[in-house]
Amino acid sequence: MDGPLKDVKVLELGQLIAGPFCTRVMAEFGAQVIKVESPNGGDPLRKWRKLY
Repeated sequence: MDGPLKDVKVLELGQLIAGPFCTRVMAEFGAQVIKVESPNGGDPLRKWRKLY
């Protein structure tokens, strides 16, 4: 994807809402995002109920 961040690589180590949200915005601007999760279940947000 082309964008102002097309030559940027981001390593995301965050959980829940703030970190993943910020890296999603960076990805939408063209950054390549690599998400690293815990091998014991991944991001805890997946286990929450739907917020809507």
